[in-house]
Amino acid sequence: MVNLIVELSKFTLLTLMVCYTLHCLYLVHAQAQGDTEISTALECLLLFAIDTVAFIVLYLKSGDRMVVFLYLGMMALFTVIMVLYHLLYPFSSRLLLNNTCCFLSIGLIMLARLDMEAAWKQFLIAVGTCLLCLAVPVMIRRMRFLKKLTWIYGGAGVVLLAAVFALARTSYGAKLSLMGVQPSEAIKITFVFFMASLLWRRVTMKKVLIATGVAALHVGILVLSRDLGSALIYFIVYLVMIYTSTRKVLYLGAGIGGGAVASVAAYHIFGHVQERISAWRDPMAVYENEGYQIVQSLFAIGTGGWFGMGLYQGSPQIIPIVKNDFIFSAICEELGVIFAICLILLCLCFFMMILNIALEIRSPFYKLIALGIGTLYATQVFLTIGGAMKFIPLTGVTLPLVSYGGSSLVSTLLMLSIIQGLYIFREDEDEEIERLRREALSAKNARPFFKRKTDAGPRYRR
Repeated sequence: MVNLIVELSKFTLLTLMVCYTLHCLYLVHAQAQGDTEISTALECLLLFAIDTVAFIVLYLKSGDRMVVFLYLGMMALFTVIMVLYHLLYPFSSRLLLNNTCCFLSIGLIMLARLDMEAAWKQFLIAVGTCLLCLAVPVMIRRMRFLKKLTWIYGGAGVVLLAAVFALARTSYGAKLSLMGVQPSEAIKITFVFFMASLLWRRVTMKKVLIATGVAALHVGILVLSRDLGSALIYFIVYLVMIYTSTRKVLYLGAGIGGGAVASVAAYHIFGHVQERISAWRDPMAVYENEGYQIVQSLFAIGTGGWFGMGLYQGSPQIIPIVKNDFIFSAICEELGVIFAICLILLCLCFFMMILNIALEIRSPFYKLIALGIGTLYATQVFLTIGGAMKFIPLTGVTLPLVSYGGSSLVSTLLMLSIIQGLYIFREDEDEEIERLRREALSAKNARPFFKRKTDAGPRYRR
């Protein structure tokens, strides 16, 4: 009976996920066309249905009561966050909030399947961070001095990365964390703020050189720490923000050329890079060593097929570091390639929403911040999924909100709460422009049609 329920559940989950994705695509299109009178209630119902079906299967297959408690806690968290955002920020993006909860729930479902202890840790970190993030949108709206803290952002990033390089222990071939925290995840935010505060007005050659020097320090320290995935993310964000602020193809071409030269140099200098390239080119040739991860990832994706094997019906746990770097492969194996395609489309919708917000904001500083955060998100998704599918070499980057990792989860939730603040700030800009238009119109209507005579002389000659 349980096996029958599991078999039926995978088709139910696929149907619900496809419906959620199609509805999300429709809402993104509607918002892009300026239709703000749209309902996201159906999304919430579909999301809760996906979670309910998945956790019923998890409980039936594992028999662990902690699954029930995790489900109840997750539903309570999503409900509280949605209600609080509705009360505190009536003009916030419900679509952005729903998709954030969707990614969190998919991640918790897979973590509960792979490691219940890790799932609970991820959930508790999400609870604390979500409550903290409630204050971020109002800070974005009120703290107008953020654009003046240029060197605080840049200096803090360089100092923290240097501390990791000097003090952190090597883990999985790279220096990543310091006292259990991965500072490079949080420094992504300060790096975006540094670039935006430096380039938001009057971009001169001097400012471009300063931005290049500070970005080179960030990327150089990460390369020395062998955190090549983060280094690549920082470099791409730098290129996008420089090109957006200057509109000069020469800078973009020079950056791409310099990055290509640096990549070739890194390949010849670091054996770690050579191992990943060889594993990417022919993983079966080095199957017993560096190619083992990617081969198991490809086996998992191929084994799942279009519809997946069902929760607890596959063997994703044999993939090394599956909770962090290869959770996409686990999703493909047990939930199916169709489910994974829907997940990719939702990530694309997420990026499109952020990009729409960046295009509609009139303030150059906040526009650059939204663009930088959107680039961070899109690059990280591409590196994670591309590495799991052998489209690009592995970079050791997590899938935002889905993979296991406290530092990544905290930084991503903070970035998305900043985007919520920018979405509300955009509404404030529209209201201010509408107010000024009404005042100008009323002043024009109050003007007399004929000018009154103001000379003090007699009106009639006696």
